[in-house]
Amino acid sequence: MQLTPNLQGQAAGGIMMHAAVDGDFEADESQYLLSDTDTETRTFRMTGTQKLCCLSYCVRNCLARLCEGLVNCCLRRRQLAARSVRVGHPTVEKFPANVIRNQKYNFITFIPLALFEQFKMFLNLYFLVMATSQFIPELRIGYLYTYWGPLGFVIMVTLIREAVDDVRRWQRDKEVNQQKYKKLTPQGAQRTITSANIRVGDLIFVEKDQRVPADVVFLRTTEASGTCFIRTDQLDGETDWKLRLAVPVTQKLETNEELFSMDATVYAEKPQKDIYNFIGTFNKHDTSTEESLSVENTVWADSVVASGRLLGLVIYTGSETRAVMNNAAPRSKVGLLDLEINNLTKLLFVAVLGLTVVMMLLKGFSGPWYRYFFRFMLLFSYIIPISLRVNLDVGKAFYSWVIHRDKEMQGTVVRSTTIPEELGRITYLLTDKTGTLTQNEMVFKILHLGTVAYGSDTFDEVTAHVATFFGKDSSSGQGASATPTRMRRTVVTRVGEAVKALALCHNVTPVYEEGVNPALEEGDEIQTSHSVNYQASSPDEVALVKWTESVGLPLVHRDLTTLTLRTPQGKMLTYTVLQIFPFTSESKRMGIIVRDESSGQVVLYMKGADTVMASMVEYNDWLEEECINLAQKGLRTLVVARKVLTTEQYTHFEQRYNAAKLSVTERGSRVAAVVETLECDLELLCLTGVEDKLQTNVKQTLELLRNAGMRIWMLTGDKLETATCIAKSSRLVSPNQGLHIMGSLGSRREAHLELNALRRKSDCALIIKGDALETCLQYYEHELMDLAVQCPVVVVCRCSPTQKAAVVRLIQRHTGKRTAAVGDGGNDVSMIQAADAGVGIVGKEGKQASLAADFSIEQFQHIARLCLVHGRNSYKRSAALSQFVMHRGLIISTMQAIFSSIFYFSSVALYQGFLMVGYATIYTNFPVFSLVLDQDVSPAIALTYPELYKDLTKGRSLSYKTFFVWVLISMYQGGVLMYGAMLLFEDELIHVVSISFTSLILTELLMVGLTVRTWHPLMVVAQFISLGFYALSVIFMHYFDWEFIKSKDFFWKVLVITLVSCLPLYILKFLRRKFTPPTYSKLEELNTFGSSSLTQQQP
Repeated sequence: MQLTPNLQGQAAGGIMMHAAVDGDFEADESQYLLSDTDTETRTFRMTGTQKLCCLSYCVRNCLARLCEGLVNCCLRRRQLAARSVRVGHPTVEKFPANVIRNQKYNFITFIPLALFEQFKMFLNLYFLVMATSQFIPELRIGYLYTYWGPLGFVIMVTLIREAVDDVRRWQRDKEVNQQKYKKLTPQGAQRTITSANIRVGDLIFVEKDQRVPADVVFLRTTEASGTCFIRTDQLDGETDWKLRLAVPVTQKLETNEELFSMDATVYAEKPQKDIYNFIGTFNKHDTSTEESLSVENTVWADSVVASGRLLGLVIYTGSETRAVMNNAAPRSKVGLLDLEINNLTKLLFVAVLGLTVVMMLLKGFSGPWYRYFFRFMLLFSYIIPISLRVNLDVGKAFYSWVIHRDKEMQGTVVRSTTIPEELGRITYLLTDKTGTLTQNEMVFKILHLGTVAYGSDTFDEVTAHVATFFGKDSSSGQGASATPTRMRRTVVTRVGEAVKALALCHNVTPVYEEGVNPALEEGDEIQTSHSVNYQASSPDEVALVKWTESVGLPLVHRDLTTLTLRTPQGKMLTYTVLQIFPFTSESKRMGIIVRDESSGQVVLYMKGADTVMASMVEYNDWLEEECINLAQKGLRTLVVARKVLTTEQYTHFEQRYNAAKLSVTERGSRVAAVVETLECDLELLCLTGVEDKLQTNVKQTLELLRNAGMRIWMLTGDKLETATCIAKSSRLVSPNQGLHIMGSLGSRREAHLELNALRRKSDCALIIKGDALETCLQYYEHELMDLAVQCPVVVVCRCSPTQKAAVVRLIQRHTGKRTAAVGDGGNDVSMIQAADAGVGIVGKEGKQASLAADFSIEQFQHIARLCLVHGRNSYKRSAALSQFVMHRGLIISTMQAIFSSIFYFSSVALYQGFLMVGYATIYTNFPVFSLVLDQDVSPAIALTYPELYKDLTKGRSLSYKTFFVWVLISMYQGGVLMYGAMLLFEDELIHVVSISFTSLILTELLMVGLTVRTWHPLMVVAQFISLGFYALSVIFMHYFDWEFIKSKDFFWKVLVITLVSCLPLYILKFLRRKFTPPTYSKLEELNTFGSSSLTQQQP
């Protein structure tokens, strides 16, 4: 490729740019950023190599498309497409069956797939090869059960566990698939069918409190208002009820049978994951009527009908439903301890090969050397302990049981029993804000009108103003239905208009427990004794409506088209709902157009975030400042405004709005464009502040975790000011700690300057918005992460669920440290599944996060005990258990190597038959496994001194250093046991075997005692059980010469060898604890001394 002369200078500038970036990040970016106007034309001349590359790319692309087509053809993958469904007529096109299937296997695939899952693991595959070789007579060493017994036990336990789990999944699926529903037939009858037999085009009844079996378009309901409530907590994690609207054309029909006589078609977009949007149309061909359908006219599968009886037209089934498409399979999490053990296992395999090669070199490669080579590998295969996997899995199950039974953490559930040790290795803790650090309980705190603000202690004045406002004679023009000009408005009028706006602008519906609304009668002294429950999709809206009720203007009735308020004097004010613009995360506002039935006035009310509402309201000089002040107090702010519309204005708007809603393509943008024509020059009414209370002991818990060495990041979708305030009020950010705030960044240069400013600060908390995070990651990912991980606290606000998961993966990729994520809502599921340890809180937003998490807790404060106590114990115990199991294999392999070398490098097993099987099972396994009961510090010490947790993250309990220490111990003890037995050897080989094996068993039991830090009664019981089993087997199974066993020579020789193998290690342990004691032992002694001192001081 050749460049024109003009472009050569640009190329040199580009080279300088890269050099500047690589050489000095803090260099002024203006020196090397190319100007957008530098767009000279380049001329290209393709070389032969480039032509070959292009040809190669084209061929590769064609082959890839061909292979993809063949795969789709063979697997018959169905392409997702839009569909038109005729109401009351079966569909000709085939759609997926409405069957839920979460099973991993079936009767045919269970054995092969389950065995494949097991033998793809290196450890199991290695032992399978070793055990299979025993069918070859030339390679056989001892009995078949010596190898097949342990391997068969491990595989049997795993297969049983897989079978039980899959049967449980099958039972859950069967229960869901066999649920009964009523299907409407053309004759008007109702036929009972199962969920699995539901097809696209069926008309299905769903009763109150019944699960919706498929995605349906809501046609009719028994509710007179034409609406019904649904619960979607299993779909999006939100416990608040959602309002759904029946299609007006079908709701107006006299009977259900008329659905079959009408000529109508429902158009539905292609299946997709988005549960918050839907594009469709309802076409009635005989009258040429067309109505738009939105998500408010649909009910997705796995929702539950909360009111009335629903009749829906099925449009998506099975794998095409929103619920199934959003069920992304979570990644299979593997703990760091398991990865470390896997690496050590590979190292042991290298040791087996190395030892085998050494023995063959000493023996010589003469004769059938390959046979001897394989036999030596079999003899030394015990270096890799097959029981390691079983012991660890059972240990993990025990840790999970202990966590579940902890009375200090009632309600804790362990859903993933494979990673409890991860809780002891956490370096980064990522947490949600709303519902996790806060209670998600909203309390109305402040009403701000610009010149005057009302708080909790002055709400009685608001009550008086509301009573005065609605009590004025409407004929004076100062009442509720006629407002004076803005220049002459009094405080009473301003308060009354603001409260009325809050009582009207929402999606709240009052639901009365007794099924009636007694408040619809007018009277001067009406007092409702019936309990009312407000239902809405946002707890903020419920808090606002409850507050308007407390100041004298309650919402007493709402249906599809009307809203009714009751004034303090008992008069009913009825408003017709003309349009509703629901809140979305993109718009950050909601609006409603109502008509006052008493005056005919049409008003648009809007409320939303100050960031979007500030540009829509008329000029003012107080809104921005007061929003910042309220946010600094930790309050969630909403700006409320209104606009009075003339009849002509509304009619013109309605025509354009309905036309935009009927469009099939780009419906959202067209509707938004029409609505934006009204969202200007709004009259600012008030600013509200709602408090979200902190969870119990949040401050103490965060302080505890910070002292434990965890770096805490808060990821929230809330605004920057509120997130900053909650971070301060929860002590996530200490009062004397500096802040670096990254607001919106629009360009690469702005991101560069912000990162340079952050680099010059030290020990400051980083507050960054989601869009600024995206900008920085686009240009300076490594630089941002290098700086962010050095910050003690990071708060990411305006963060989407996808961004939360992306942040978790960024930390994992850039630091290699272990992460934990804590959340309580459906929007936290992706973050929880991406983290190494996901913790879900059962909160007000539902159980979706709890069900998707590895660990489920009731309160945020429980995470401190979960990590500092149970995480510590799980990691320490598994580390000790795994190393001891490896030691058990290394010591017997050392003895085998010495035995073979003494007897002319013969490939003969030292211990035959059941001795080898019993060694790793009933003779030593009970004391070894009892290490899962050990603990180095008590829970009280672990919580009092959280700094102890920092040592766990360094991984010192299981490392190459500790591994090689155990290797040296094994070589020493194996040499002592074997050479000691040979030196005390008398006449027969069987005496060597009896002395060495008995000493080996006693040595293993004594080594358990050397490893234990806190004795548990069951540990002592395990020791005596193993000794008893060995004694009984020696007596009744006649392994050794019974006469020699009863002699004094046997006892003193065994005693001497055992003491020589273990006593030096006990002495070394005593000296080490005496002169260089570990930190935890010092704290235990300090705690004991302090307790005794306090006891002595008491009279």
